[in-house]
Amino acid sequence: MTLGALVDAGCNLAEIEKHLRLLPVSGWKISSEKVSRRGFRATQVHVESSDPQRHRSLSTILQLIEQAQLPPSIAERASQIFQKLGEAEALVHGSPIEKVHFHEVGAVDAIVDIVGAAAGFEQLGIDKFYCSALNVGGGRVNSQHGNLPVPAPATAELLRGAPTYSSGIQRELVTPTGAAIVAAVASEFGPQPAMTVAAIGLGAGSADLAEQPNVLRLFVGESAARWEPAITSGTMPDEDLIVLEANLDDMNPQVYGYFAERALEAGALDVFSIPVQMKKNRPGQLVTILCKPSDREKFSELLFRETTTLGVRQSDVKRRALQRESAVVETPFGSIRLKIARLNGHILNVAPEYEDCRKAAAESSVPLKEVLAEATFQFHKMNGAGK
Repeated sequence: MTLGALVDAGCNLAEIEKHLRLLPVSGWKISSEKVSRRGFRATQVHVESSDPQRHRSLSTILQLIEQAQLPPSIAERASQIFQKLGEAEALVHGSPIEKVHFHEVGAVDAIVDIVGAAAGFEQLGIDKFYCSALNVGGGRVNSQHGNLPVPAPATAELLRGAPTYSSGIQRELVTPTGAAIVAAVASEFGPQPAMTVAAIGLGAGSADLAEQPNVLRLFVGESAARWEPAITSGTMPDEDLIVLEANLDDMNPQVYGYFAERALEAGALDVFSIPVQMKKNRPGQLVTILCKPSDREKFSELLFRETTTLGVRQSDVKRRALQRESAVVETPFGSIRLKIARLNGHILNVAPEYEDCRKAAAESSVPLKEVLAEATFQFHKMNGAGK
């Protein structure tokens, strides 16, 4: 379906095939056709193979990609996809990654699918990928390991941290191959970002579902960051973020401190709590996390696991932030790191790193405020009046 969407969006299948023919495997052919899925026109790519070998190890496949001497960007992306798949299989089966053998995905048609997708991404010049929430389907699917629930174990592992759901369709809607591509290339999950759409591709699956069009839709375009006036004029752009929050009235305050540390270590942009008055006049606290859209599931799970909440509210927000950088200054108390905030190139704030200053104050037996002031003074002395 990925190949179909790429070809439908304008990829030249003959050019993709030229790259694929560099692979040291034979007995396969590739073609495309226009099909209809629930009344929508889409492109379906067929990969037919007479190769009897269905099982290959990760190392064997990576070696095939290396031997092909593909353009580095194509080889690297295809290898990343198979590496993700290998890591998931190793985790699911509890075996070292060196011993992982792919079954269906080790066949030539699957190798052609994945390397072909990497070649298509390169042909269209795609350098950043966004993905919506994924409908994984339901029911059960037959595999080399028997009859498994949907999503299959490897698929579920590959989609860990990504937003997923099931609309109730009793069919596998995300395969391990598709999940591996998403895991390897998608940098963010959520709504479509601001972009100028240049092409739209619809790739058809082999089945024609009764419940919905069985297609993968691909939007290709230019990021709004390249042309948006707010950015080119120097004004701060808006950043899409997620707020997660929960009200708590039955949790030990010590637990909150541990939770906040864990959230910040995991990459939360901000964590805080404020006192609130809850039902039955009980005092409580409102715990809030600010995070990227791609981290929504990770921090929702953290809230459920580490606090006593039974529910998490979420909302989309926009943030404007100053440009940030870091620097190091030498003071009589040692080296101190600083955080610097700029607007249109001009320094607005300079903040010495607390941990560095605390350590220096303790070692030098001087007040903390003296170290903070000295670090700031040295920075302005080194940089003039704050250019």
